Formats: sequence, structure tokens, C-alpha cells
Amino acid sequence: MSYELLGITILWIFLFGYLLVASIDFGAGFFSYYSTISGKRHIIHRIIERYLSPVWEVTNVFLVFFIVGLVGFFPDAAYYYGTALLIPGSLATILLAIRGSYYAFSTYGSRDNRIYQFLYGASGLLIPAALSTVLAISEGGYITEQGGKVSFEFSKLFTNVYPYSVILLAIVSVLYISAMFLTYYAAKAQDEPALQVVRKYALFWSLPTILASLFVFYSIKGHNEQHFYNMVDNGWMFVMSFLFFLTAVLLVWRRRNYGIAFVAVMLQFGFAWFGYGKAHLPYLLYPYLTIHDNFTNPAMATALITVFVLGLLILIPSLFLLMRLFLFDANYVKGIKDGKGGKGGQDNAGATKA
Repeated sequence: MSYELLGITILWIFLFGYLLVASIDFGAGFFSYYSTISGKRHIIHRIIERYLSPVWEVTNVFLVFFIVGLVGFFPDAAYYYGTALLIPGSLATILLAIRGSYYAFSTYGSRDNRIYQFLYGASGLLIPAALSTVLAISEGGYITEQGGKVSFEFSKLFTNVYPYSVILLAIVSVLYISAMFLTYYAAKAQDEPALQVVRKYALFWSLPTILASLFVFYSIKGHNEQHFYNMVDNGWMFVMSFLFFLTAVLLVWRRRNYGIAFVAVMLQFGFAWFGYGKAHLPYLLYPYLTIHDNFTNPAMATALITVFVLGLLILIPSLFLLMRLFLFDANYVKGIKDGKGGKGGQDNAGATKA
């Protein structure tokens, strides 16, 4: 495997990790706010809070690794994407700051403020919408280069159907992944009232997710035929993704094996994600930038690959340990332990009392 292919594969793995972890986080934020306005906060909020409390700080580690690695391996990426990502990148940064502020305020006593809750819930949908525009831009048609000057045609981004299909898929996927995880988590906590609520969310958002996926396939054919036919050539990966989708939904529908159902969700998005990435190669940006253009020198590539592999070897066990100590600790998941060495009581719904 060449340095270029190895580098982009490692970055794609980090981005997939961010896709999963951040989707659970973002979706949980939206469901937390929705439970407030729908009158179900007392049922599911504690399940959501027990998940977010120990993990929100590490969510963006995957994204930081990806951005640093992208510029490190492919320096020209900053040159081409710099102007294009100015608006969506700035928006995502502001929204991430708002989410961080919410965590701080909720910790120090302002958790019932409706404005904070609204911003927290809204950011859970707006951040993936903003970040997903990068995938749309990478398909070409929005960036032009003339006389050594790169220009971003911002108006085209909102007059083409493809970016909307990508944004729609990003939003519904976040809600689907998060609802599927919370279903498993509520079952693990033996919190039946919360389980019934989030299970309905999972089933409800499953259909929009698969329809949005088909919409992306349809729209990319009209926008970038080369990528579309590359995806067709790797069609078996998308077929496997659909089969795992059916497996996950069927298990949740039959109220059994919620853990296996979420594993199926991860495999569903894993096959789709790497199928999309493989079909996109060798381009980072159609038609100007490929993984072979001005790739970093071999010494730098070796150093970056070593650091990123070590990063994965540290990050994945750390997440596993975090989940083992907190998320899936028998006492913590049931709300008996608050994750800070303290004890908490349980109400009739199996959730910790405030």
C-alpha cells in the first residue's frame, strides 16, 4: 500500500470514528431538547445525561486528528478548501463553542434554562449540516481555479440539489444513529419507560435515513457521474450496508438484542462510509486535487502515519476504558453511581433524581 493510500485510509478511519461518536452526541442533544417541549424530559433526560456526562469532552478528538492529518498529508487541501470552508467551518466552530458552553452551564446550575436547551438541541442538527457541505464541495462544481487563483462559487452551493441531499442525509443519520444507541443504552439501564420512548425514535428515523441515502444516490448521478459509476462498481458494499440496516431495524422492531442491533448500525454506516470513500478515490476534490498531488515528503509521511497509528492505539483503548468504567458500569448505567464517585437515588422510571 502506498503512502498516499495509507494516509487517506487512516484519516477516513478517524472521520468514521467522529461520525459515530459525534452523531450520538448531536442526536442526544436534539432529543434532550425535544423531550423538554414534548413533555417527556422526565422520562429520557437522565439516560441522555448519563451518556453525555463522561464522553462529551472526547468527541472532537477524532475531528481534530482528521483536520491536522489532512493538512499534514495533503498540504494543497488547505489551499483549495480554505475559502470554501470559511463560512461552514466558522459556523461549525461557533456551534461547537455553544455546545461546550451548554455543558459548562448545565454542570454549574443552569441546566433548566430554555434558551441554553434550545441552542444545544439546534446545534445538534446544524453542526452536521454545516460539516456535511465539505462532502458536497469535494464532488466538484463549486471551486474554480483560474490564473493560479482559487475561487469558490458560493451561490452554486444553494442552487444545486446535491448539497441539500447530503445535508438531509447528515441530519437524519445523526438522529437515527443516536436513537439506536440510546435504545440500547436504555435497555442496558433497564429503564423501560425511557426504552419505549427512544425505541420509537429509532424506528421513526430509520425510514427517512434509508430514503435520504437513496436521494443522495439519485442526486450524485446528476452531479458527478464518474463517482456514481464508481459507487456502482463497489455496489456490494452498499448492499451489505442495506442488509445491516434491515438487521438493526428488525431487531429493534422485535424488541430484542439491542446491543447487536447497534453493532449492525455501525456496520451499516461502516460499509456505506468506506464504499463512498473508495469510490471517491483518487480525488480529494474533483477535478483539481487527488491524493497523489503534492503529497508530503516520505519522511513527513512516515512520521505522520506513525503518530496517527499510535493515536488510534491510544484513543480506541481509552474510549473502551471510558465506556467500561462509566457508560457500561452496572451501577452507573442504572443511575446508582453518578460518575463522579458519588451515589444517586433512582426514581420509578429507573433514572437518577435531580
